[in-house]
Amino acid sequence: QVQLVESGGGLVQAGGSLRLSCAARGIIFTINAMGWYRQAPGKQRELVAAFTSGESTNYTDSVKGRFTISRDSAKNTVYLQMNSLKPEDTAVYYCYADVYPGWGTNRDFWGQGTQVTVSS
Repeated sequence: QVQLVESGGGLVQAGGSLRLSCAARGIIFTINAMGWYRQAPGKQRELVAAFTSGESTNYTDSVKGRFTISRDSAKNTVYLQMNSLKPEDTAVYYCYADVYPGWGTNRDFWGQGTQVTVSS
């Protein structure tokens, strides 16, 4: 089993910054993909940023140039640096990981979510 432990959400004024962290803990052989999704009230969950295969990264268009995803592979941890935050970035942010435990098949895991609120 794998747990994704998130931290770093909070309340910030527009134009401010926050940094989210997500650490994967448990039985992990490889992490094939890891990143962040978000869900605003009344909207579908959407990809924000993620590491996909190898070192490739993927960002949703609305955050390009403002958000940066990084990782510490030795710690199975990803970070999301969010700059120039806008009220429309307000959402619950969820960490996601596609993990291969060393046997069987890959499994998807989700964090509990962390609230990010940007005031205007």
